[in-house]
Amino acid sequence: STKEHRNKASEEACPHCTTNCFIEPLCDLSRPSRELAYTRVITLTNKNGDLFKGLFRGHDGKCVSVYFRVEDVFDNCCATLRVLIPLCKDKHVVKLFNHGKLDFDELCKVRRWAPSNSCITVDLHCFCAVQCIADVDLEICE
Repeated sequence: STKEHRNKASEEACPHCTTNCFIEPLCDLSRPSRELAYTRVITLTNKNGDLFKGLFRGHDGKCVSVYFRVEDVFDNCCATLRVLIPLCKDKHVVKLFNHGKLDFDELCKVRRWAPSNSCITVDLHCFCAVQCIADVDLEICE
């Protein structure tokens, strides 16, 4: 019927948000499944609109990331975040910043992440947005 056709067209024109941080349980945000995933990869946006960044031990000048894993939340205001190393499809480190500026072309190349040994404690009041990117198994000891 015409109504069914219109409803189907409306659903296709208005896709559901698949990267909502409140999706439960922890699973791949782009393809919800029963695969094991222990890390929800996130980015945080500062109040000035910039992606928050953290440092990790460098790999040929590549030492800045905008990707994090929440390790702990405490005092209702603070969190310890693990800096995640951005990797491209072939598992090479992606250099996200060029001369101090975020390179969005490079940002779009990130397909995988690896845990770094760098953690940072942050005041959660300093952020105005959190974006969930993917749920992955980084093989981190819990």
